[in-house]
Amino acid sequence: MHFVVISRDKPGMAERRAKTRPAHLEYMKRPRAGGRHIIGMPLADDDGKSMTGSLYIMEAPDRPSAELFARHDPYAEAGIFETTEVIAVHPAFNAEVGRILPKPD
Repeated sequence: MHFVVISRDKPGMAERRAKTRPAHLEYMKRPRAGGRHIIGMPLADDDGKSMTGSLYIMEAPDRPSAELFARHDPYAEAGIFETTEVIAVHPAFNAEVGRILPKPD
């Protein structure tokens, strides 16, 4: 299954976010049985510069695995997020992603 994860930062988290970013990026790259990061990007204010959250698409065997993946994101563990929403994506999307992105070995 595929999921979209949308997290919104608490106010005043820019410095903590910047400090935690290397660990977050490493976490997203690391392969694991319980979930696979496909694509992600920071959310921003209308100025396009100030980061206000995160959005990513991931693959996981089920919702509990996707929620666990999101909970252990270093940004989440650092207390940066005010809210996180994990949204299942319709299987039609799953078929399209399967044609575009190869599964890891």
